[in-house]
Amino acid sequence: MAKNGKFYVVWFGNPPGIFKSWKECQKSIKGVKGAQYMSFPTFAQAKTAYNKEYADYKGKGPKKKTLSAVDLAKIGEPNLYSIAVDAASSGNPGIMEYRGVDTQTHKQLFHQGPFQQGTNNIGEFLALVHGLAFLKKQQSDRILYTDSRIAMGWIKKKKCNTKLKQTAKNKAVFELLARAETWLKTNTYTTTIVKWETKAWGEIPADFGRK
Repeated sequence: MAKNGKFYVVWFGNPPGIFKSWKECQKSIKGVKGAQYMSFPTFAQAKTAYNKEYADYKGKGPKKKTLSAVDLAKIGEPNLYSIAVDAASSGNPGIMEYRGVDTQTHKQLFHQGPFQQGTNNIGEFLALVHGLAFLKKQQSDRILYTDSRIAMGWIKKKKCNTKLKQTAKNKAVFELLARAETWLKTNTYTTTIVKWETKAWGEIPADFGRK
């Protein structure tokens, strides 16, 4: 158990990671200009945050919310005639991969990675574009689930609005991003993208189980 019941996420530090005490966190961020860090009340929340981007939490902090029976009734059950996509990144940036699975059977339909350097949001975006292309090729009328509102927004804009800078290390990821953006701008699709309701249904079926 972390001291004072807190876990500290350091997205940008030396080294980055999840720490169980403020003292350990301080060592990680000491002397690091522009260090990115935040505390969370549980390890699960810290793990989830670490696999996302600091910008997703900056100025907001983790939100606690439980769903009432009425809320759950309104949400209903997930549509199993669908595919679900998700991404995982061991760091921010870090080694990244993404995949799509059949929502009902959890059978993996496609997988890309691991890539040497990427972010979770980039992976979520690429997973959605791959899912759209996959369903169009299959001429399928299934819906597409994602647990990332950020990626959904990028899809609408047909552009990955990442702050990650292109380097030799992440060249393959940026080449894939360029292909994905081109596909969005040159293709039409009828697939409906739906937000996966994690609080009601648990982790998305495509989750990599690293939280």
